[in-house]
Amino acid sequence: MSFQQTASQTVGPYFIIGFQNGVHTDNAGDQAGAVTIHGRVFDGKGTPVTDGVLEFWQADANGHYADASDAGFLRVPLDADGNFTLRTVKPGRVAGPNGTLQAPHLVVNVFMRGLLKHAPTRVYFDDEAANGEDPILALVPVTRRATLIAKPSTDGSYVWDLHMQGADETVFFSY
Repeated sequence: MSFQQTASQTVGPYFIIGFQNGVHTDNAGDQAGAVTIHGRVFDGKGTPVTDGVLEFWQADANGHYADASDAGFLRVPLDADGNFTLRTVKPGRVAGPNGTLQAPHLVVNVFMRGLLKHAPTRVYFDDEAANGEDPILALVPVTRRATLIAKPSTDGSYVWDLHMQGADETVFFSY
């Protein structure tokens, strides 16, 4: 008798109440140029996702990536209302395809119920003129780009909501 590999399971649920190991929501410390990004994650029915985690990877303020132990990584759980908040240093421009410069952005991986693997996306900053020159953002239809852009708030923070499906679905990238 031979055994075959079984189908993959969805991500989770594996979150343990009170589990804080690996949660990291602030990598700015007392550095100049710190920004706060907050928002909510919604499923396809518009219901807040309460059992997910967002992982953020980014360059430093000079546009350099470092190793995984560097401050360019954040792991942010969603709260009971689907909210998240992170504080980080606004990243600099990084080299992209063919050496072209990308606009400041954070790479985001979404982990939540019902996903077979994480959903990768990006978040850009609305007040960056460099958005118009970003080669990755240029691949996204103009009508969908707003789903990747955090808007400035009156309190100086940025607001960015993610929609997993539906009319306002956030753009996700395949690799």
